[in-house]
Amino acid sequence: MSNSQQKTGAGSEQRTVQQEQDQRDAAKPKAEEKKQAAQTGTHDFPAPPLPGQHLDKPGLEHQMQLKPQFMAPDYCGSGKLAGMAAIITGGDSGIGRAVAVLYAREGADVALVYLAEEQEDAVETKQHIEAEGQRCLLIPGDVRDPAFCRQAINEVLHTFGKIDILVNNAAFQEHAGSLEDLSEERFDLTMKTNIYGYFHMAKAALPHMKRGSSILNTGSVVGLRGSKILLDYSTTKGAIHAFTMSLASNLLEKGIRVNAVAPGPVWTPLNPADQSPDKIKQFGSQADMHRPAQPEEISPAFVFLAAPSCASYITGIVLPITGSIGE
Repeated sequence: MSNSQQKTGAGSEQRTVQQEQDQRDAAKPKAEEKKQAAQTGTHDFPAPPLPGQHLDKPGLEHQMQLKPQFMAPDYCGSGKLAGMAAIITGGDSGIGRAVAVLYAREGADVALVYLAEEQEDAVETKQHIEAEGQRCLLIPGDVRDPAFCRQAINEVLHTFGKIDILVNNAAFQEHAGSLEDLSEERFDLTMKTNIYGYFHMAKAALPHMKRGSSILNTGSVVGLRGSKILLDYSTTKGAIHAFTMSLASNLLEKGIRVNAVAPGPVWTPLNPADQSPDKIKQFGSQADMHRPAQPEEISPAFVFLAAPSCASYITGIVLPITGSIGE
């Protein structure tokens, strides 16, 4: 067969394949084109449309119509954090609550830092921690205040006698359509809560941490790729990622690890307290899984990174859990 015949034959074969696929595509029912939420666990998780609810800030979990799933019923503890003491900011609800429950299930006593308005949520989280057989300390206050952060660490030391794990998780988020909508005061509120709060807590805890201790920071997918409507929030999350890597390098010789988890959309009070009722209905639909994560799908990563038995050779990473491929 000549080269020209080979080329003609190859093109003909390709066109045949193309035509066959075109026919299949044309024959697809319209219903198949609808993007369905991916369910990859042992049970289904909620998917859009979600309740069109708008919460007043700071966002209270007990007021949510669709309650976040945080108990992780399939997760069995095995003593990975036995005898340890942890402090979690923003620990009353959302990701913080889910992490607190699993830390207790793994044998750690847990202190929760939260705003005074979130007391009811914090009390419920405390009940779940104690149901796991561990002690819980409630510390209401504002992480923007360095004096409060030092006080919180002192309370943990007085009650538990030590600090092995610090989870920086408290956050403020409010969307803005343009840079012009961001006042200096509003930008300062986001910065002071999201990055200064992490700095204040880490600085207060560090003198009392020892080899084998760890610091975990909650980052975000928007810290990896930005968000046109979360200019200030994305900025702080990018800073948190850089803070994580820099502090990890700084503390390596002390035997203290520092890592971050960067979630994608997660069903917590933070987002219904930001987005409008119409927009929140489709929350998480843009992820490849076409649904938001539930807090219990994020919390095991915080156990893994905190436990020396699992992650003694891991420091300075930003672990993306985004519901999308390649992020």
